[in-house]
Amino acid sequence: MKTKIPVAKNQKLEATIVDLTYQGMGVAKVQGYPLFCDDALPGEVVELHVLKAGKNFGYAKVLKRLVTSKDRVEGSGKEYLQTGIAPLEHLAYPEQLKFKQKLIKDLLVKAHLTDLKVDETLGMAKPYGYRNKAQVPVRMIDGQLKAGFFRRGSHNFVPLENFLIQDERIDEVIQQVLAILQKYQLTAYDETAHQGLLRHLMVRRGHYSGEVMVVLVTNQKKIPHLEELVSEIMATCPDVVSLQQNINSKQTNVILGDQMVLLAGKEFITDQLNGLNFEISARSFYQVNPSQTEKLYQAAIARAGLTGKETVIDAYCGIGTISLSLARHAKKVYGVEIVEAAIADAKKNAALNGLDNLVFEVGAAEDQMATWQEAGIKPDVIMVDPPRKGLAPSLIESAVKMAPQKIVYVSCNPATLVRDLKYFMELGYEVKQPILPVDQFPQTAHVESVTVLERVI
Repeated sequence: MKTKIPVAKNQKLEATIVDLTYQGMGVAKVQGYPLFCDDALPGEVVELHVLKAGKNFGYAKVLKRLVTSKDRVEGSGKEYLQTGIAPLEHLAYPEQLKFKQKLIKDLLVKAHLTDLKVDETLGMAKPYGYRNKAQVPVRMIDGQLKAGFFRRGSHNFVPLENFLIQDERIDEVIQQVLAILQKYQLTAYDETAHQGLLRHLMVRRGHYSGEVMVVLVTNQKKIPHLEELVSEIMATCPDVVSLQQNINSKQTNVILGDQMVLLAGKEFITDQLNGLNFEISARSFYQVNPSQTEKLYQAAIARAGLTGKETVIDAYCGIGTISLSLARHAKKVYGVEIVEAAIADAKKNAALNGLDNLVFEVGAAEDQMATWQEAGIKPDVIMVDPPRKGLAPSLIESAVKMAPQKIVYVSCNPATLVRDLKYFMELGYEVKQPILPVDQFPQTAHVESVTVLERVI
């Protein structure tokens, strides 16, 4: 029997918002049928316009708020919600932290892991201006070069000068560089015609060092008035220590192309993390919220209970940010990463900090762990910090075969974390300490967390 959907497209109705989705959208229920809408908070009574009515759920737009939540804050502008840059900007920060704790709790309940506890979310004192890296598209608007972002779910460009969650100096550098490029009449890329020069601006800034890198992502190699504009950028922005060009002539959504050209300065910036020095290149994966990353790593190391006698494996080591932190608290650290350039950076960063108790290898983590096991390496702790897709079952099996006393799971996706915890628990590990959510991305719906699994048998 066909189920009748209780709403229709273009219908206007009144509803109460009862929850938030994992993306931060408001949820209204009409006879049990969920409608998802932006800019709506639990407890609010709203007038809705139904945009889409699917078989199991629909989408709606808020026309009017009849009752406003006590947790609503007046944001800096609707463009931050529209572009998805700051989808929780309208929710008071203490409530954002509770929402992120609840995200993990709800997933545990759904997975029948109700015995597992979740700590309060570790937040920031100043939850704005924290991102140390920007990659912004550039377009021509009324004859002017503008940086901005795309409206969520579309390719409509929204020009922005203040990106709210980026380091304020990065926002300033973007505008200063654009003004210089405008002066020399550089064109912006038009993706429909596949013409025009400037596609993106990428800017990185060291949180502690203050060093700035600017990368001009262009559609072709030749830049008109190159000598003059390079000279002017370096003179206008004295904190820019690295000015580079990236050439991306492909019709693609991928931001960086294969070819990098150093225009002025050096090929990297330096920064510190938990007192360690790192060289960060244009392509380096480096955590974008350094002050929270320090707290995240400190929590992971503290919960691992390292005494200086342990052998530790870091299964997704990147450029060595967490490996180097571990190395100061462990006897030996083995790091593995599938990206060859990242391992080269990791080795360089270990040498930079005078640390010689680390071994780095290029490869898939599960393959390399099998190799280390055959070589007789017995880790006391395995640290995993996987991408959003979580851990492959083969990696979980490889880790369990090595029988470490503890597995520390740093997660950026609670859904895959909960899935993977279930499998670890089936294979003889248990979670004794509460899971710690860490707010790496304030004003957004993302949450990181630290979970410690301990061997039962």
